[in-house]
Amino acid sequence: MPTDPSTVTAAVLVIGDEILSGRTKDKNIGTIADYLTAIAIDLREVRVVPDEADAIVDAVNALRARYTYVFTTGGIGPTHDDITADCVARAFGVGIDVDERARAMLLERHRPEDLNAARLRMARIPFGADLIANPVSKAPGFRIGNVYVMAGVPTIMQAMLDEIGPTLATGVRMLSETVEAGDLPEGRFASDLSEIAAAHGSVAIGSYPSITAEGFRNKIVVRGRDADAVERARQEVVAMLARLRR
Repeated sequence: MPTDPSTVTAAVLVIGDEILSGRTKDKNIGTIADYLTAIAIDLREVRVVPDEADAIVDAVNALRARYTYVFTTGGIGPTHDDITADCVARAFGVGIDVDERARAMLLERHRPEDLNAARLRMARIPFGADLIANPVSKAPGFRIGNVYVMAGVPTIMQAMLDEIGPTLATGVRMLSETVEAGDLPEGRFASDLSEIAAAHGSVAIGSYPSITAEGFRNKIVVRGRDADAVERARQEVVAMLARLRR
């Protein structure tokens, strides 16, 4: 857990063989990253694990001990390989069974006679968990401790994220300044940039090359929570680039 009260941290745990095989292309990581950045939560780690109980349990326990929040996606559907709920219950050392609140949510979409054993798997919730509403297909996610368990289907995950967003503690917003380095290659400024970064320990400085329609381009990004510190580092980067272009 963070000791700096200005920082709230998070990890994303993506669960599913289909992600690791490449059959399904993950869309949730970027969505969650954008969402958390916008509300001043630092996404620090992303893991992808298969539909294997030990791998899921180990990852949940490792991540929940290290970060303020853990957000999982995938593995809460009606099929035999949807084992996320059971694994999270095991990680927390609690039981799991059909939750009557979750059953009531499913009945908003399905007739009682259609709630077969497969569909009822989506109502199995670890004991002591709070439900996350699912306005899209009704089958809920849940929160237990600092772990938020959400669907893998992107539209449903987004709906669940919107549900829990207002309940999350947030930190101090990260400020970001971008300095265009043009066509200067990283090798020209890497040493000087390292010196600037070392002199401004409260900010993060990164170099991001890309190939655009205009050709090779470089951007240097300065990030931090103290506006004055960010500006001082930005000015040094600008001065450094001006010097190298002479």
